[in-house]
Amino acid sequence: MPKFDEKGLIPAIIQDANTGEVLMLGYMNQESLERTKSTGQAWFWSRSRQELWHKGATSGNYINVRSILIDCDGDTILIRAEPAGPVCHTGSRSCFFRRLDEE
Repeated sequence: MPKFDEKGLIPAIIQDANTGEVLMLGYMNQESLERTKSTGQAWFWSRSRQELWHKGATSGNYINVRSILIDCDGDTILIRAEPAGPVCHTGSRSCFFRRLDEE
């Protein structure tokens, strides 16, 4: 059973199901997790806009879910998925493309 934090959120790591590459980190509430399970595409809770967010709804870069795992503590979700295009809002394949020591 997922353990949501005091704001009703749980971190969700998105990983490419074929390559193992980590693509992004988002946050889910109970409703976005349920929509993800029922639709087979990733939904998140936007902390900045305070609303549900269907990844790819405007860009077409949907995240097609292959499996949903939960960690041993129940406080983080791992979604293995096949992205339909770049995952990052910058157009990069992954949100993790900048080295910290290059900043």
